[in-house]
Amino acid sequence: MNKEYILVTGAAGFVGSAVANRLNSLGFNTITIDNLSTGEKEVIPSETLFIEGNLGEQNTINKLNDYTISAIFHIAGQSSGEISFENPSYDLQSNTESTLLLLKFAQENKIKHFIYASTMSVYGNQSVLPVVETTNPNPSSFYACGKLASENYLKIYTTLGINVVCLRLFNIYGPGQNMKNLKQGMLSIYLAQALNDSKIVVKGSVDRFRDFVYIDDVVEAFLKAYKYSETNSFGTFNICTNKPRYVYELLDNIKKNCDNLIDIEIIDGTPGDQFGIFGSNWKAKNELKWEPKVDFDEGVQKMISWAKNNI
Repeated sequence: MNKEYILVTGAAGFVGSAVANRLNSLGFNTITIDNLSTGEKEVIPSETLFIEGNLGEQNTINKLNDYTISAIFHIAGQSSGEISFENPSYDLQSNTESTLLLLKFAQENKIKHFIYASTMSVYGNQSVLPVVETTNPNPSSFYACGKLASENYLKIYTTLGINVVCLRLFNIYGPGQNMKNLKQGMLSIYLAQALNDSKIVVKGSVDRFRDFVYIDDVVEAFLKAYKYSETNSFGTFNICTNKPRYVYELLDNIKKNCDNLIDIEIIDGTPGDQFGIFGSNWKAKNELKWEPKVDFDEGVQKMISWAKNNI
């Protein structure tokens, strides 16, 4: 019998590597595709088979034909709203075309489980908070448009025999986050600037707010989603803490936990940036049996301690 693999796309990145590591520790065999555009080859788990290439290209997908895939965790993709405005075509290929090609591959190979890393960005700016899964999406970036389109394609493919779970991930943070990419990850951007330059450039108001969820909790959500897909054809879930955290709180937390004096400069915001959002995790708690465990202040301290030794 051929060895079965779980495909974890983007395992050279922050979330993908963490998910692949956890699956490996549970005894699963994992394989990944990554183009290394923002990820690092060194963070791919040593037990994970690595294929380098762009997921938005058919010839890359064809390389999977040599393996037996039992499930797909699609985590790879361009994940910066700012970059999506700079290069909308690349964003479309990276996020939406890649999803369509993987869905076609899954259908042809009778792969039943497809876990998708979506985003809270599909909600855009909302007047009623916290957002719930039935909140009408209002994407304000090309990135969010592509992610929402992928969710809709995924839902259609459930009629073709694939069980799909879409995880609308809120702002993920924690040890292992890419500290070199200053266009992705609010907390990691601020922290990298603080440690490298003793200065944080804030793009937009300090009164903006987000819902921050720790990396270990996110990994657990992916495992719960996989289990959910064994008995359910479709589900969409907010992966969040149900608590808003303001930019000024982040800045105070970083200054408190860093040894150097830090200057703050506030400039204009980026196109399509949401002013403030946080989500309800009621559905995830009740249907996925998932809830966040790591307190925000504890998580930030862990991340800063890690960053001081790894930046």
